[in-house]
Amino acid sequence: MTDLETPRLLLHPMNASDALHVRAGTPGDGTHWAPGYPSPGEKAAAERFLDTCARTGDPSPFGSYEIRRREDGQVIGGMGFHGAPDENGNVTGYGLVPSARGMGYASEALRALLRFAREQGVSRVHGDADLDNIASQRVMEAVGMRLVKEDGTLKYYRIDWGPRTEE
Repeated sequence: MTDLETPRLLLHPMNASDALHVRAGTPGDGTHWAPGYPSPGEKAAAERFLDTCARTGDPSPFGSYEIRRREDGQVIGGMGFHGAPDENGNVTGYGLVPSARGMGYASEALRALLRFAREQGVSRVHGDADLDNIASQRVMEAVGMRLVKEDGTLKYYRIDWGPRTEE
């Protein structure tokens, strides 16, 4: 699986070795992490990825991705799918180190991931954000996801495309 590219970012598919390094909090050879990476959320995502690999095999291309800046190669966060497509779609999750927030990286990366999902025939993607995580809510809204419900802790978003037709 190759990297997904945007003008400023590379979304690098995580493999088991990458996930082991994230879980341990130590970068692999040749990998450069921005200060603050990995966050506890990134470590949890790496653990979830490793668990999936152990249970059902590597979920690529519907696994986790490291978000890397093209200009310097630094890993500034992560994003990915929480499993292969099913009849209800996928759930995405992402996080950025504090120094990379507020620069549009999350929106840029999420747009690329959604475009990729759609190209793979996915018709619906789900996401969620804590009630107090206004920035994450704005990112999902900015890429066209819409609020579909909320409970005492989370707001739930979704984007639907319908079946793809050949043009």
